[in-house]
Amino acid sequence: MRTRITPNLWFDTEAEEAAAFYVSVFDDSRIVNVTHYTEAGPRPAGMVMTVEFELDGQRIVAINGGPQFTFDEAISLQIDCADQAEVDRFWSLLSDGGQEGPCGWLKDRYGLSWQVVPVGMDEMLADPDPERVRRAMEAMFTMRKLDLAALRAAADGVAAG
Repeated sequence: MRTRITPNLWFDTEAEEAAAFYVSVFDDSRIVNVTHYTEAGPRPAGMVMTVEFELDGQRIVAINGGPQFTFDEAISLQIDCADQAEVDRFWSLLSDGGQEGPCGWLKDRYGLSWQVVPVGMDEMLADPDPERVRRAMEAMFTMRKLDLAALRAAADGVAAG
């Protein structure tokens, strides 16, 4: 089944390189199609125009549109991780050459923002006990990469260590 909404990522000239990198990070991922500019322009004929790829089943298109636009934190891609090992793996791979941010956010080497989130985080922040939520949030705000055990301990009011 084809999804109706496909994120499009604007790059200057790195669409193919970025797509290959992302496909290497996620299992069950592949490059689907590559198109090239023609003599019609606006970029040089033969240059990669778009790269359609799938990340774990999610279709994405990358375009070499030029330097006019760059990524910022107003949009990010969220990875729901099954456990701390997945958080650690994705964090390490995606932040390599990029920049770590607060609260599980990072920018990869292309400037695209990601949220690397462990399963259970949403339940912790939606707990009916406001004190558990407060403690979990306070702990989260001190972290870069999220540490699920430390977040749970904080929510439970248990000193980490």
